[in-house]
Amino acid sequence: MKSTRILAIDLGGTKAAFAVLDAGGVQHFSSRLLLEGRSGTEVGELLVAETRDILHHMRQAHTPVSAIGIAVPGAVDNGYVWAPKIPGWEAYPLLNEIQNAANNLPVVIESDRTCYILGECWMGNARDCNDVIFLSVGTGIGAGILVNGKVLKGIRDIGGAIGWMVMPAPEAGENREPVRLEEFASGSGIPLLASVITKTQHDTATAPKYLSAEQLITAYDTDPLARAVIDQCIIWWGMTIANLTSIFNPEKIIVGGGVFGPATRFIPQIKKEAEKWAQPLSSRLYHLEASKTGQLAGVYGAARAALDLVSSQNKGKNVQ
Repeated sequence: MKSTRILAIDLGGTKAAFAVLDAGGVQHFSSRLLLEGRSGTEVGELLVAETRDILHHMRQAHTPVSAIGIAVPGAVDNGYVWAPKIPGWEAYPLLNEIQNAANNLPVVIESDRTCYILGECWMGNARDCNDVIFLSVGTGIGAGILVNGKVLKGIRDIGGAIGWMVMPAPEAGENREPVRLEEFASGSGIPLLASVITKTQHDTATAPKYLSAEQLITAYDTDPLARAVIDQCIIWWGMTIANLTSIFNPEKIIVGGGVFGPATRFIPQIKKEAEKWAQPLSSRLYHLEASKTGQLAGVYGAARAALDLVSSQNKGKNVQ
């Protein structure tokens, strides 16, 4: 296995990261492509073309790839991918397309939630954990959940889709109906929350300068609007962690994704908020930490899934 090379692909809603890793997690090649508004088959064609180029490059370097692992932002069912952030991917036949491009190399596709927790268990702060949750806050929000050493996927690979959790409406909201967590507390949702709060509490002229979650987080110490927005997110993130703690009683909850990152500084405040709501014994037993793998969590997890596939296939051959 030491000489094994794995092509890992981490597909997001706006970009795709590619890396070739060995069994020790060392990267030997990497590239990144923006989707640039592509949808449907255009995204598939982009992945296929880059896969072919990388496989050719590795063969030319006399270090051919043995398997491919792919993380996708949605759910996987028999090789078909449902990815709500990619238009036209209600049941996209990604497995078949990549296998054809790769001359039938072993290919495994997992949800990004599964890959995040696999990656953090392999190369990050979840090593040696049996009960741990990776809470990813990026364009969307999801959780990779490890229970008794096994990833919890659900019956159709939708487990961990916690962006759909229902939360109380923001205090400043015009509509007092509950909201979904992902709607206002994700990387794409935080600027929308700024707009909602601006309409009711602040001069509308202040809204346009905040076009991203990172801008709002950066302005937290100096701007009242940014503080109001992020304080509301801290409440929602704390409630989310309280619910996960009470339900799963984990050893650790690890926060990652594009927002954490810059929002890592708020972990003490988030934990304090979670303590208001969590089951008290469970609340004392877990650790809340930032991801060690950072933006590579999906890449590492996709590679880990592919290595596990190669290992299981080799065991099957030895048994025969």
